[in-house]
Amino acid sequence: MEKEEKKYVNKAEEDEMEIYGYDLCRWKLVLVTVGVICSGGFLLLLLYWMPQWRVKATCRRAALKDCQVVLLRTTDEFKIWFCAKVRIMPSLGANPLQNPNPIVHKVSNGHAVHFSESAAEENKNDSRKHLPVSKLIRYFTHHSVKYFWNDSVQSFDVVRGLDESTFCSAIHNEHSTGLTKGMHDYRKAFYGVNEIAVKVPSIFKLLVKEVLNPFYIFQLFSVILWITDEYHYYALAIVIMSVISIVSSLYTIRKQYVMLHDMVAAHSIVRVSVCRGNQEIEEILSTDLVPGDTMLIPSNGTIMPCDAVLLSGTCIVNESMLTGESVPVTKINLPNPSEYPKAVGDEIYSPEVHKRHTLFCGTNVIQTRFYTGELVKALVVRTGFSTAKGQLVRSILYPKPTDFKLYRDAYLFLLSLVVVAGFGFLYTIVNSILNEVPARTIIIESLDIITITVPPALPAAMTAGIVYAQRRLKKIGIFCISPQRINICGQLNLVCFDKTGTLTEDGLDLWGIQRVENARFLLPEERACSESLLRSEFVACMATCHSLTKIEGVLSGDPLDLKMFEAIGWILEEATEEETALHNRIMPTVVRPSKQLSPESKQATDQEMELFELSTGYEIGIVRQFPFSSVLQRMCVIARVLGEKRMDAYMKGAPEVIASLCKQETVPVDFERVLEDYTKQGFRVIALAHRKLESKLTWHKVQTISRDAIESNMDFMGLIIMQNKLKQETPAVLEDLHKANIRTVMVTGDNMLTAISVARDCGMILPQDKVIIAEALPPKDGQAARINWHYADTLAKCTSSSPAINSEDIPVKLVHESLEDLQMTKYHFAMNGKSFAVILEHFQDLVPKLVLHGTVFARMAPDQKTQLVEALQNVDYYVGMCGDGANDCGALKRAHGGISLSELEASVASPFTSRTPSISCVPKLIREGRAALVTSFCVFKFMALYSIIQYITVTLLYSILSNLGDFQFLFIDLAIILVVVFTMSLNPAWTELVARRPPSGLISGPLLCSVLSQIIICLAFQTLGFFWVKQQSWYEPWTPDSDACNVLDAQNTSSAHHGNETVHDEHYIKNYENTTLFFISSFQYLIVAIVFSKGKPFRQPCYKNFLFVLSVIVLYVFIFFIMLHPVEAIDEFLEVRASTSREAGDRCGVCFLSSLFGCREKTPKAKYMHLAQELLVDPEWPPKPRTTTEAKVPSQENGSYQIITVT
Repeated sequence: MEKEEKKYVNKAEEDEMEIYGYDLCRWKLVLVTVGVICSGGFLLLLLYWMPQWRVKATCRRAALKDCQVVLLRTTDEFKIWFCAKVRIMPSLGANPLQNPNPIVHKVSNGHAVHFSESAAEENKNDSRKHLPVSKLIRYFTHHSVKYFWNDSVQSFDVVRGLDESTFCSAIHNEHSTGLTKGMHDYRKAFYGVNEIAVKVPSIFKLLVKEVLNPFYIFQLFSVILWITDEYHYYALAIVIMSVISIVSSLYTIRKQYVMLHDMVAAHSIVRVSVCRGNQEIEEILSTDLVPGDTMLIPSNGTIMPCDAVLLSGTCIVNESMLTGESVPVTKINLPNPSEYPKAVGDEIYSPEVHKRHTLFCGTNVIQTRFYTGELVKALVVRTGFSTAKGQLVRSILYPKPTDFKLYRDAYLFLLSLVVVAGFGFLYTIVNSILNEVPARTIIIESLDIITITVPPALPAAMTAGIVYAQRRLKKIGIFCISPQRINICGQLNLVCFDKTGTLTEDGLDLWGIQRVENARFLLPEERACSESLLRSEFVACMATCHSLTKIEGVLSGDPLDLKMFEAIGWILEEATEEETALHNRIMPTVVRPSKQLSPESKQATDQEMELFELSTGYEIGIVRQFPFSSVLQRMCVIARVLGEKRMDAYMKGAPEVIASLCKQETVPVDFERVLEDYTKQGFRVIALAHRKLESKLTWHKVQTISRDAIESNMDFMGLIIMQNKLKQETPAVLEDLHKANIRTVMVTGDNMLTAISVARDCGMILPQDKVIIAEALPPKDGQAARINWHYADTLAKCTSSSPAINSEDIPVKLVHESLEDLQMTKYHFAMNGKSFAVILEHFQDLVPKLVLHGTVFARMAPDQKTQLVEALQNVDYYVGMCGDGANDCGALKRAHGGISLSELEASVASPFTSRTPSISCVPKLIREGRAALVTSFCVFKFMALYSIIQYITVTLLYSILSNLGDFQFLFIDLAIILVVVFTMSLNPAWTELVARRPPSGLISGPLLCSVLSQIIICLAFQTLGFFWVKQQSWYEPWTPDSDACNVLDAQNTSSAHHGNETVHDEHYIKNYENTTLFFISSFQYLIVAIVFSKGKPFRQPCYKNFLFVLSVIVLYVFIFFIMLHPVEAIDEFLEVRASTSREAGDRCGVCFLSSLFGCREKTPKAKYMHLAQELLVDPEWPPKPRTTTEAKVPSQENGSYQIITVT
């Protein structure tokens, strides 16, 4: 067949994959079957581990359109292969969102069904495309998502719901009436059951998957070989260790599945009411919902089983599952563009853009409000794994693999050990053949050399340090669901922090207000509930412009709104359902001054009594609310004072935005200066505005008027100043991180100047450091995208009182505006989310330079936080992320070490969760990570040396057709190796973070030097001992007729000279060479353990590890004892030969020689370090004030830019 063009699924998305088609090939299947039988099943295992080999070995290439199997490969750096079987489904059409056929067809049950999408569509049959009566649809399932064949793109594609390419007007006019029964059944064939199915695998399935791990297969091979060689004891020990490891792993994996299953089971099956096309209401299970169904939201609330857009009414929703904040959010119905001629034109509906109108799966609808006679309706737009919650669960079920240099290097190192084993394997075969050894012995001994070189106990040994670290983390309140990430945390050199609730306290306190009169700021006032302000428009705005509601009698809502409302001491009253039923519209929420403002007060004055009398009749009704929008950065309400004819519009929001919507003559001339003063001090500032509406605006007109018509020509009223205090431990923790050369970055949704101020207060930005704000503007009116650079404030002079914090060891350069400011200065970049998005799209070459010194990223959306983490990882930073909610979920998952300070259910996605909501857990985690990483290096190097030492011993003994005895192997493997490995891993973490990090990989000069030097020393001493013993006067070489090394057997067994030897004699174990090498290697294992067991500066010193010290001393004493003072029973058990040799003395100098090869480790330079060096000699970097960086014209290469100085 001709070579097909390369096809993709999920093109240009995060999970983009290449796709290839294959058909089963019978002759290939026969060949593979024969190969599997001949290889004893090993080929089957190999094909199980390598999906691409499996498909290519059993199938032939075919066109995607007609293939039976698809082969998928991710396009990211991991290039992971998957395969899936293509299935066929009969259907009446190819597109679930289109009417399959406008005429009546007979279906399988014999009933006539009309497939109209809705009642409104039944009269529009002529506009529909006629499709075949019966069609075979091809599809496959990958990672819980179905991919259907799409003729238009000639590839497989995900079936989308109504969340893409559907206009807002169409949602109201075409989809709002619900689906007919026939159309519902047709769509369900495509979308399937509406559930996020996290199936907890059976113990048997998990066991098979775990046991088929390559390491366990190798262990099984080793155990079979040892049993064949009658080496039962160690085989049993390895089996016991493997069983414990497998059981522990199964328990952890199953526990995680159960946790995830319980998390998503809350909405799995509930009963819901849906509208059918003929206006009837049907009650169905939530699992039967499909996109296009119109469901009714019950007045007492529900857990949402899908993503749906609100068509009518209002809902109060708790979205803590998605946002991490247990703050009730008010959702209003999606406006119908066709009903508002003056409104902005029709737009495509998007759950992200229209989140104020979207009810997300898994969120809790607390209560609803509705018009009389109208039901609260919502249109289902996404179901199952396509929902927001489904995508979150998918990211947990199928995470991206963790790429860590240690693990890559470990596999390379093992590969090199396999090569060494190969040489030993060939040497053994050749040597045995030359000495005419029986074939069975050749096979066993040659295979045995492989199990010696690649130790089967390595996985268990490597896991020990991580398990101990996980246990220590649990004791300090940090829970881990991904133990392998602990090692990676030891390499973190940059940590991103959320601001609110992480660096600062959760709550905001009202610091004061500053009103404006006659376009001038008055003096700041501490209290807003004074007598003179009671009936002011300023207080009226504070009382009405919020999204607070009462839930079971308790005032709930955004913490900022709550603080603001509590500061004026007013009362909020909502209409009951009975009151609403008496009117044709929703009864307004009413706010009025509290009675506590006067008579109950003990020190009430006459004036206050008069105030109370006046206030009893003063009420304000909130007629309409335009909710807060993070895009618009404001909210607005229309209200009316009781008894007045004209209504008022009140608005609050970001000061810059509010000021731009006000009449310029009402905004004070020093507005920017006053605002900057507050933000620099770290205050959160909110501006208020007011406008008296025209008397012609009636109740009904207000309900349909557009937001833009209200939010203009406002009168600026002043500022509310809120204080967000730093957490007590924040500055000290950040100082510890800076001293350890760990960069800190702030990623927040708050105002930029406020974020910069907090960064200065907590020590993230030092007093003498420059802050350069990058303001990026997208292309507009034919102009290219550009970045305007300006400095946030003047350069502060260095003072002796500035905190002594050693900042990240990245080279800095001279930054100065004038000769007076000439000094060595560190600079930081700050930008908001909009600028970050523009830079990512139009200035890709600038991204590495900006993230190298970027410290403050403000107004960042959740997906932008993830993009920032990826950008930092692209320049070789090991990134940690610390956040307090699931809105940081993407970044927490993507970072090398994500730490959630919230124990809410969404934190299941974060590798680490801290029980205490404090960033003090970050340095603790890094310390434990460094200790675990160093432990892994120690254990790996020790196990590698153990293999090489034993390999040298056995190879030397094979040269004389001897070997170590079973109990010698057992003593070495159990009494020395396992005891040492499991005790040397017990060293706790060092008490403080130091400025350097442990190495990240095994393949580095210092580490290789350390290992190779020990190998050379061990080889030299064993070889020396092997040949030295032969030079002794008492040495007698072994021959078949000799009893030189079997004196004890000769005394006890008279038949020894008649060829009736014991098993030990047959294997020629008890000889002088064996005994010499056994004692030398035993000391070498212990000395190597001491040499490689590192303490400071990442772990506590070895002498504090009591069990390790005790084990080594006991083993040393025991080996010295049996060597210098032979005990017949022990000699017989270990099969050693007593002699006058003095090998022990030869080992005294080894520790000293080993120490000569100690190498100081130095972390190799990463991309960000190289980039920092390049920027030192770049005359155009950092950008100077009053300059603009402009993108080149689109015809040129994307990401290029040029500097243009703006005068």
